[in-house]
Amino acid sequence: MRHQCRLPQLGRPADQRKAMLRGLTTQLIREGRVTTTRARAKALRDKAEKMISLAKEGSLASRRRAIGYIYDKQLVHALFDKAKERYGDRKGGYTRIVRTVSRRGDNAQMSIIELV
Repeated sequence: MRHQCRLPQLGRPADQRKAMLRGLTTQLIREGRVTTTRARAKALRDKAEKMISLAKEGSLASRRRAIGYIYDKQLVHALFDKAKERYGDRKGGYTRIVRTVSRRGDNAQMSIIELV
């Protein structure tokens, strides 16, 4: 039974799912927008907003947690430098999910997730 288990499985084992979300988070922070399936975008939103919240906090412990999650160390330093001025007045909601057309091969619902 999976009662009250809110973590989306995404059709992957736990290690592959965590690696995929780390890669998508890194790509989203680097490029600003990612096109992916709607289920992946919703799972990615939680991780990306957590990293931005860590960057807004700005402490050494937060920086070390972000470096442990995001693949690119220089990207983490850039995120921590810009997060205060970009998201300082926001209390949350740093990402936006926009629905797009279904994928041609398997008719999966696609979305664009982008930083606000």
